[in-house]
Amino acid sequence: MRIVLAGGHGKIALLAAELLVRDGHQAVALIRNPDHAPELTALGAEPLVLDLEHAADGDLTDAVKGSDAIVFAAGAGPGSSAERKYTVDLGGSVRLADAAERASVSRFVQISAMGAGQDPAPGTDEVWAAYIDAKTKAETDLRTRDLDWTILRPGRLVDTEPTGLVTLGAPPVGRAEVSRADVAAVVVALLSPTTVSDTGAGSRPKSTTASLTLELIEGTTPIAEAVERVGGPSHTD
Repeated sequence: MRIVLAGGHGKIALLAAELLVRDGHQAVALIRNPDHAPELTALGAEPLVLDLEHAADGDLTDAVKGSDAIVFAAGAGPGSSAERKYTVDLGGSVRLADAAERASVSRFVQISAMGAGQDPAPGTDEVWAAYIDAKTKAETDLRTRDLDWTILRPGRLVDTEPTGLVTLGAPPVGRAEVSRADVAAVVVALLSPTTVSDTGAGSRPKSTTASLTLELIEGTTPIAEAVERVGGPSHTD
C-alpha cells in the first residue's frame, strides 16, 4: 500500500512510517521543513516537502493521488498560537480531505484528541480551548464527507516503550495515557486492507472501521484484537 502521512515528521507519524516500511508498504511523509527529509529517508520513507497551510490545491491533490490511504497526523504543536490551531489542526485537515476527494482516495484516518466533541471546561486556557475546538470542527467536517474515514482520539501521549496492549472503543473509554508508539501501531492496524462487503449500486468496499470515532488509551487488549473487535459485525455507523 501507498500511505500518505500528513505531519510526517511528528513523533507518531515517524513511528507509523517505520512500521509501514517494515511491513513492506510505501510511506510518503508530508513535511514543511526540508531539513527533516534525511531522517525520513533513513527510515525508508519518502519525504515530500509540502506545507498544508499554503500549498496550492493542485499540489495537494498530486501529493495524495494514487495512494491507498491518507493519515492526518499534523498539528500546530506545543507553543503555537490559538490561530495556528485553526489553520493547521482544522484547516490542514479540511484541505487534505478536499484533496482526498479530488484524487478519489477514499481511506482517511484522522488523529484527533481526547476531549474533542465536548466544550472545553470553563476557565480553560485559551490555546487549549482553541485546540479542542479545532479538533472538534475537523472531526465534524470529516463526518460530512463521502470518505472511508476513521477518527482516532488518543489519550495523554507519552514517549514510553510500546506495550502492544490498549483499550480502544467508542467514546467514552475513560481518561488515561497511551504511548505514541502504541498509537502509531493502532493507526497502522486501522489501515489494514480488510473490508466489508457493500453491494449497493455504485458502492465501494469499505474498511471494517469506516465511519467510526474511536478513543484510545493504554489497556490489556492486544492491538490487532482491539481493532478487530471495534470493526466487528456488531458495530454501527
